[in-house]
Amino acid sequence: MKILTITAALFLGLGVPAATKAQERPSAATQVAGWEAVGRLTMASRAMCTGALIAPDLVITAAHCMYDPQTGRRFDAGRITFEAGLNAGAAKATRGISEIVAHPGYRHDHRGPHDASTDIALLRLDAPIDGTQIRPFATDALPSKGDEMGVISYTLSQKTTPILQHPCDVLARQGDILVMDCEVEFGASGAPVFAIQGRAYPRLVSVISSKAAMDNRRVSVGTIVDRALRVLLNHAG
Repeated sequence: MKILTITAALFLGLGVPAATKAQERPSAATQVAGWEAVGRLTMASRAMCTGALIAPDLVITAAHCMYDPQTGRRFDAGRITFEAGLNAGAAKATRGISEIVAHPGYRHDHRGPHDASTDIALLRLDAPIDGTQIRPFATDALPSKGDEMGVISYTLSQKTTPILQHPCDVLARQGDILVMDCEVEFGASGAPVFAIQGRAYPRLVSVISSKAAMDNRRVSVGTIVDRALRVLLNHAG
């Protein structure tokens, strides 16, 4: 197997600056079936990431999002908010977090680069979201090189309106790490990566971990959900 050389990996969580709702653009993300299950995560009112609902009471995201970028300490679950279907500043549902379950193999290092294969976490909501209101995403099997993906995220420039990156291609798969040509920005950590080609309803295959460079080309790095999710569910309370 060819070993990929990925350099300058950067986590994509960020501190939340003042709102810029007036600068945001209408989003094609809202045309994707079931997009409302994607939401913004806000940690202690000063950091943000993206997450996705995979059960009425479970959100999947990147493990590094659970750590304060300033202190390196893990956030208290009670100081995290999930806003599902946030669009133009209005959310379809807002919940607090009661439990954080990070991959047991994850070791936080805010300096990066890091092991993206374990950069994944489950968050338990303090109250389920009714499935008739928002349908959780199903997951899919391992993606392969050349597969067409899509990413929905919240970013520095679009903090209250989702962004869709589609189509983007899988450039390589190495173990439980996916390398794609999706152009993601700060705030997109934990964003769901979907297999949407030929599907009426997208299925989640990965979550965004970082952006990086490979062979002098901008790439995004994702944690494949398949095996990691089984590990997380075994550790969830």
